Amino acid sequence: MRILLVAKAPVPGHAKTRLGEHVGHEVAADVAAAALADTIETCNASGADRHLSLAGDLADGVRAEELRELLVGWTITPQRGDGFAERLVNAHLDAGPGAVVQIGMDTPQVTAAALAGVADGLAGRDAVVGPAEDGGWWALGRTDPGVARALAGVPMSTPTTCTDTVAALERAGHTVALTGTLLDVDTVEDARRVAAEVPGSRFAKAWGER
Repeated sequence: MRILLVAKAPVPGHAKTRLGEHVGHEVAADVAAAALADTIETCNASGADRHLSLAGDLADGVRAEELRELLVGWTITPQRGDGFAERLVNAHLDAGPGAVVQIGMDTPQVTAAALAGVADGLAGRDAVVGPAEDGGWWALGRTDPGVARALAGVPMSTPTTCTDTVAALERAGHTVALTGTLLDVDTVEDARRVAAEVPGSRFAKAWGER
């Protein structure tokens, strides 16, 4: 299994801006950094080859040194493209051939077992999609980077992004399976719920100390 993590440097005013409107952008950036650190650690524990597609510069964000230490052994490439969908397609192309499980930084509660479940779901299929509670998706497994080209025309960050993604993949002739649903952290209530789910995590500590 190989993992592709698509993330944004936790820079105040640029990361978790929706959450920042309620708790302040400095706090939101620290919470985002904690979520990213937890996610990286889980990916490290999976034993998979790891690729990070990064928007921004970690040096400009919070917890920069901690994140750099966790990313030892990762391949890191900058995100490229005008919109998020285009950046996702390019991130998959940069990650190269073979089976890949792509996730983001908004699910610090993700486990190595959940990642393995996405990879296992690719047996006999071209893609696996992990729905998020808000209508988006938290994971995309694919057998080949060309599969991800179907994302190019999908509107992102909408209540129907997951169903639109599945439909686009199927229209492109790909076989698709779904895996378990997770909650993305976008709002204060989301953060409360996820912090309660993983009380020993960096994310929960950052949220509790805000």
